Amino acid sequence: MLLAINPENPQSRLIQQVVDRLKGGAVICYPTDTGYGIGCDLFSSKAVKTIMQIKNRPKGKPFSFMCSDLKNISSYAHVSNTAYRLLKKNLPGPYTFVLPGTKLVPKTMATKQKTVGIRVPENPISRMLLEALGNPIVNTSLPHEEGEVPVADPYDIDSLLGKRVDLIIDGGEVYPDPSSLIDLTGDFPVVLREGKGDVSPFL
Repeated sequence: MLLAINPENPQSRLIQQVVDRLKGGAVICYPTDTGYGIGCDLFSSKAVKTIMQIKNRPKGKPFSFMCSDLKNISSYAHVSNTAYRLLKKNLPGPYTFVLPGTKLVPKTMATKQKTVGIRVPENPISRMLLEALGNPIVNTSLPHEEGEVPVADPYDIDSLLGKRVDLIIDGGEVYPDPSSLIDLTGDFPVVLREGKGDVSPFL
């Protein structure tokens, strides 16, 4: 099912419709600042399992998830003073930060080292979903074969995944460009992947 939402000024009632579905355990496709993602409520274990099947993901390799803001991050991750300053300066934005997880994070979403990958997106639709839901949303890219160009158009996503997800938000075309991945678990930041976000503040 495709649901068109204005990408600049998302309609509150449509956002609420999506949130009601998420609370009921739905798996959705939604736009972020780095392309369309597949997600669900962080605490819906059944929906997380569905996404693992769609992505053919092994159990020990958790997904990252999105939080609404810095305050929300501190519920799910231990943030040192250094990490806090870097997050405050660079969020929201196209970054995924690796941080030590707290006990609130479901076991399936943390690595063996008890770390988590967290994002705060700039995309207005994602941000409104997170604020209205009140929980983090699982975040993973759309499945694609090696060498294939990832899909940017919601109608193409519908052809690809329509039968495997409950809802696809049509927030216009968003060209996929992966987030920069920054490890903030140690005393100094480590750039694990250079993507859309400028990595110079972390070098």
